[in-house]
Formats: sequence, structure tokens, C-alpha cells
Amino acid sequence: MTPLDEICHPPFHEADAAARARILSRLADTELFAALTGEPTGNQVELQSFDLPEGKFALACDREERLAGFIGGPVAHLALPGRVLAAELAREGQGLLVNPGHVSQLLLDAGMLRWLVEALAARPSQTGTEAARSLSAPRPEAVMLLAEPVAQRLGDMAGLVERAGLVLAEWPDGCSNHALILRGVDPAHEGAVAKAFAELLAFLPQVPGGIDIGFSTRDLPASALILEVPALTAPAEPAPRDPNAPPRLR
Repeated sequence: MTPLDEICHPPFHEADAAARARILSRLADTELFAALTGEPTGNQVELQSFDLPEGKFALACDREERLAGFIGGPVAHLALPGRVLAAELAREGQGLLVNPGHVSQLLLDAGMLRWLVEALAARPSQTGTEAARSLSAPRPEAVMLLAEPVAQRLGDMAGLVERAGLVLAEWPDGCSNHALILRGVDPAHEGAVAKAFAELLAFLPQVPGGIDIGFSTRDLPASALILEVPALTAPAEPAPRDPNAPPRLR
């Protein structure tokens, strides 16, 4: 099972709009292996295209062996992030077939890829909470919508963010909205981290009043939703090999 497989329950084409958006968000952050017509010539490559009833589609998988298995043998390929491949295909008016035959199979036409590219262009609405009149517990509907996807994004950003707090902020003018406060972020990385969370929010249904992203050091209320980043675990040391054992062939 790959991370893309794990999020495709139910499968993309049976999921509701919110679940499909989360799957597309994961696809954008996934390294894909796209089939080529032949070995690269200099820095020029040509993607394999397949004519389907829905149009022309390029082929990519999230594992090299999946790509070879579908083609029926080794194939020249290009590894690149899903967001980069989607942008290139959207410009060319092509669609994308991902992981055919697997639970994470996606058939995305050019229109869907253009929507994905537009969502990835989201810019963060940043704020601090120092000027807020009060901070309180987030609304239950916001917690239900945000807890799982924010926790997943935090897991992707271990080492960059320590924790996130979701609160409802009330401002001096009487307006209120939710704020996602990120802690433990190097100031040099704040722009990129805020952009990553803005992209995540762009794929989710709208929360009334919107959601700001901030890096405030203000104490958060006990009623805030606090999400911790999972601790990084060092890979296990391999067991020492018996020097008298026969060689292992690959």
C-alpha cells in the first residue's frame, strides 16, 4: 500500500467531492513515474500518450514497478512531483491516468488537472493573533473538517513544524474567524510552510469566515485543538551479517 492507496478509500471515482479533493491534494505531493516514448534526448522528453474515449492521457504510477507491470516490461520514465506533471499536462490539454489496476487508480481529464493547478496556486491568508480580542475553542464543524487533514499535513512536515493549534479568534471590530497557529517553525521557512497549509485548505470545503494561518507565540486557550507532529524515528540498525554466510544475490 502506498500513501496514495491509503487515502483512496473509497476509490476516487466513488468518493464525494471533499474526499476527491483530499486525494488530489495527496497526488500533488506524490512523486510520480511518468512513462516516456523513449530515452531522453538531452533535456528533451516525450511522454507516452494513450487515446481513450475521454481523450488523450499520459500514464504515471507512484511506484516504478507498477509502471513496468502495466506496460509489461521496463520502460523509460521520468520521476517528478504530481503537481509539476499536472501543470504540464494541463497546459497541453491532456489528461492523466494514474496507477491503473490499483485502488488508487485515477483518470483525470484536462479540466480536472486545470482545477488542480488552480487550487495549488492558493496563497495563504496570514495573520498573528496578538491583536485578537479573544481566542476560544474552534467550532465543532471546523474541528470535524480540519483535524484529520491538518494532522496528515503535519506528518508530512516533520522537522519543519512542531505543532498546530486551531482556535476561533474574535477581533476588535466584532468579526470572528478561525486561525491555524503553527509553532516551532524556522522564520526562514514560514512562507513555504504557510503556502503548504494554504494549499491544503484550498482543497477543503469553505469554513464560514475563512481560516487564517499564523505563527503567533501567544498562549492558546486550553480549549484549542492542538495537533502535535509525530516524532521522527531513526531507522532500525540492520542486524550484523554472518561473515561465513553465503552471498545474497539480487
